Amino acid sequence: MAQDVGKNPKGAERRIEEARRKISAMDLVCSGTLRKRKKTCGRSYCRCATDPEALHGPYYEWTRYEEGRLVHRTLSPEQAMELEKAIANYREIQALLCEWRRESTAIILGIPKRKSG
Repeated sequence: MAQDVGKNPKGAERRIEEARRKISAMDLVCSGTLRKRKKTCGRSYCRCATDPEALHGPYYEWTRYEEGRLVHRTLSPEQAMELEKAIANYREIQALLCEWRRESTAIILGIPKRKSG
């Protein structure tokens, strides 16, 4: 895709503008992963200790890095639904930024050098 940019910088500029438009249309953005889990409670007398079908949950766990540390948090089902969208937005933004970077590089390298003097 970026190979034709040296010949067509307008096409690259159009693709960059499209990436900008898509990014600006997003609202919530979060990084990390979301897991849906069922757990045992640890009580020996509870059904979950002996019956794998009787596990508690589901619980939604969000894992991410904050200030260089791995952080976990349990979420409500409603929060998990919103977070799922925000994580998808984050991943889409990362892909769009990669495309933007490639197109920018192609534009910069595709510009003929001026003669000094």
